[in-house]
Amino acid sequence: MAHPAISSKEKEEVIILKPTRGWAALNLGELWLYRELIYFMTWRDLKVRYKQTVLGAAWAILQPFLSMVVFSVFFGRWLGVPSGDVPYPVFSYTALLPWGLFSKAIADAGRSLVTNRAMITKVYFPRLTIPLASVLAGIVDFLIAFIVLLGMMWYYDIDITSKVLTLPFFLLLALIASLGVGLWLSAMNVFYRDIGYIIPFLTQIWFYLSPIVYATSTVPKKLQPIYALNPMVGVIDGFRWALLGQEPGPGPLLIISSAVAVILLVSGVIYFRRVERTFADMV
Repeated sequence: MAHPAISSKEKEEVIILKPTRGWAALNLGELWLYRELIYFMTWRDLKVRYKQTVLGAAWAILQPFLSMVVFSVFFGRWLGVPSGDVPYPVFSYTALLPWGLFSKAIADAGRSLVTNRAMITKVYFPRLTIPLASVLAGIVDFLIAFIVLLGMMWYYDIDITSKVLTLPFFLLLALIASLGVGLWLSAMNVFYRDIGYIIPFLTQIWFYLSPIVYATSTVPKKLQPIYALNPMVGVIDGFRWALLGQEPGPGPLLIISSAVAVILLVSGVIYFRRVERTFADMV
């Protein structure tokens, strides 16, 4: 029995695979498909962080609280650093909360790819999930430490106003800045292991360039736009404005800090995705 003839159209059907270009090459929608992996990696980072520790999650409170005590003695009492109409312990602790989230995120995210080299070399998954999980894990520590701030505000009789409704925006800004810097450092750390040694030094310098132990108002007016290129300036000032009502509030400085944070994130994602294919060979 004769077989039906195959048409020339069917014979010549060819599938051509081409690399994606532009924003499609980032394939960020893939993160949503792996959302459960992000959740489990975040939970794993939390468990590993406090595994075999006596105090456990209490370290999330002790670290910023003890720093606040030291700063209150040296900067608040001895050096007399002005804190406006807010007691210096609350003034400094309010800044230490977002700073702790930021510094912990860039330290963990910066080393995350090297730490998880076994996973990267054995199975495929979006590598972006690794530094992303490291950043998200810090939210739990932030929320635990935030409870202490509420207690301090009650003790010092500081009222919470409707401005607190803007706090999620400033928290999101802190996460954007953290992830942007974390993506740059994590990708570069795969190729240059010196980055792992630079991160603590970078964090220390960044600390003193942020308004944690002092207010932005102490910076000369003409230098404040340049100072606001540090995205943590907008974050910390935003926290103090939303919780304590301190100026500067939303304005040009916040716009500058927000723009820098977004640029860091977008450029970090682009760079990360461009070099991602070589991670398994280099890590």
